[in-house]
Amino acid sequence: MEGNSKNKKNYPVFIITALLLVVLYNTFVIPAVKKTDIKETDYSFFLEQADNGVVSKAEIGESSIIFEINDKSGKKQRYSTARLDDGQLVDRLHKNGTVDFTGSIDKKNPASEFILSWIFPILLIILLWYLLTKGVNKRMNGIGNAMSFGKSNAKIYVKAQTGKTFEDVAGQDEAKESLEEIVDFLHDPEKYAEIGAALPKGALLVGPPGTGKTLLAQAVAGEADVPFFSISGSEFVEMFVGMGAAKVRDLFRQANEKAPCIVFIDEIDTIGKKREGNTGSSDEREQTLNQLLTEMDGFDGKKGVVILAATNRPESLDPALLRPGRFDRRIPAELPDMTGREAILKVHAKKIKADSNIDFKTIARATAGASGAELANIINEAALRAVRNGRKTVIQSDLEESVEVVIAGYQRKNAVISPKEKEIIAYHEIGHALVAAVQKDAAPVHKITIIPRTSGALGYTMQIDEGEKFLMTKEEALARITVLTGGRSAEELIFGTCTSGASNDIEKATQLARAMVTRFGMSESFDMIALETENDRYLGGNTSLICSTETAAGIDDEVNRLVKKCHEKAAEILTEKIDKLRELAGFLLEKETVSGEEFMNILERQPSHTGNENKIF
Repeated sequence: MEGNSKNKKNYPVFIITALLLVVLYNTFVIPAVKKTDIKETDYSFFLEQADNGVVSKAEIGESSIIFEINDKSGKKQRYSTARLDDGQLVDRLHKNGTVDFTGSIDKKNPASEFILSWIFPILLIILLWYLLTKGVNKRMNGIGNAMSFGKSNAKIYVKAQTGKTFEDVAGQDEAKESLEEIVDFLHDPEKYAEIGAALPKGALLVGPPGTGKTLLAQAVAGEADVPFFSISGSEFVEMFVGMGAAKVRDLFRQANEKAPCIVFIDEIDTIGKKREGNTGSSDEREQTLNQLLTEMDGFDGKKGVVILAATNRPESLDPALLRPGRFDRRIPAELPDMTGREAILKVHAKKIKADSNIDFKTIARATAGASGAELANIINEAALRAVRNGRKTVIQSDLEESVEVVIAGYQRKNAVISPKEKEIIAYHEIGHALVAAVQKDAAPVHKITIIPRTSGALGYTMQIDEGEKFLMTKEEALARITVLTGGRSAEELIFGTCTSGASNDIEKATQLARAMVTRFGMSESFDMIALETENDRYLGGNTSLICSTETAAGIDDEVNRLVKKCHEKAAEILTEKIDKLRELAGFLLEKETVSGEEFMNILERQPSHTGNENKIF
């Protein structure tokens, strides 16, 4: 409405400007176009020149005569004169053989004159006006948005546009159960109003990236068949003070008009962070947050407006945003377990042509800790691999390879590795696998390879637990550190030196040992004391120490002791199994990729006592 009234105010200015331009066009442009090199003269001059035989051509019209004269220098000059009522003119010209004369009709067409003088310039002015205003609008888009107070950028969808239902969401059964009540309320709000119950105004979806928080919100809208407002928290952040608050007001005004509906605010931590004691640069953000809190208190929840929000950082949100009456329902969207991963793989596999014999459970076991987005990527990578190999359906090997692509990257087929380095890599990976196979608390070996990957890995050993685990015992943690030190131990045992290939193993072993000391309470030097706190656990879980410098030094000593103890144990295991270490390394050098089953068959096989079992080449 505001834009229409503004355009109406500009109409008189446009009309006056257009009329002025048309008058100038007819005054200056049309005469200039019609102006020619014809000179005007009198009728007697025409007759005199015709009698003298210098007129070469004449065009006789109803009211004028245009004739052409050849002067003494040979140049042609055209003249125009008014035609008089001379009945002998034609005979006179006919007798003078030097004149070529024709007749013409010089009547002016009023319609063409009107179109050329008025319609054409008006249409041209309208076209230029449209192009200029369109260009200005594009250039001033950022400022225009900034000055359009009260206009939110929320995208409005309906069921036909999102096309999402709870059937499209897998691996989040608990979250779906929590949201089903909201769907039921949007379907039949009278049932809740009759008993006096009020549905929570806001629900906060929390979880790591890629777990389907936005998909869950879209599925709620699809199931309830109501309008779905979607906006990101960053869209409320503007350059001018007060703009974010105005957008919040407009968003809730639109939502009340479209009720029942769902308003989804993604990444709400952008505007919902905890308010600090100082003010200044965060003034605009705090005004936006205050307006959001006010609007959530002001609207009537019985109308059927439900506010859903998503974030990866719930610990950073302002407490006022999470109190009862606002976002008082917290719905976790955690990483799926093995059953959930299998269900997610099957949902995404419906979009591709897959072989009927695919074992999704095996793939689910190999993808512990993967999010829904990563599992969707695995399915897509498998389909791409099938196309590259000239097949029209996805088979089991495509999925298994795609898991490795997501974990370690594509194979580096052109990588040139010297035989000596290849031998070191083989012993390194067999060292990991052999230490894992001997320890009862370690996960079974699934695959060993020395084929380089684009992630930078020159080889890797894949271990897969038999079932899903949610807890880790102290023995399992120590066994994992021991396995990580097995690669370096094999290098030291066989070659008497060490390489940079264990850098990633060292990093992981140090992280796990530090977590045992500072957060898990699994060290001998410290009791059940929290020495470290975890920040942003949904975004990688960065940690920070909460102890004195003296205690921090003690932590370093304890971490070093744990890793050293595991390193010694790995070296001891490999020393006892050195014959199998050599045999398995030789087999891996020959095959480049060894399955867990092949590895265990060789490990459990009795020696043949031929005297050649220790030879590799």
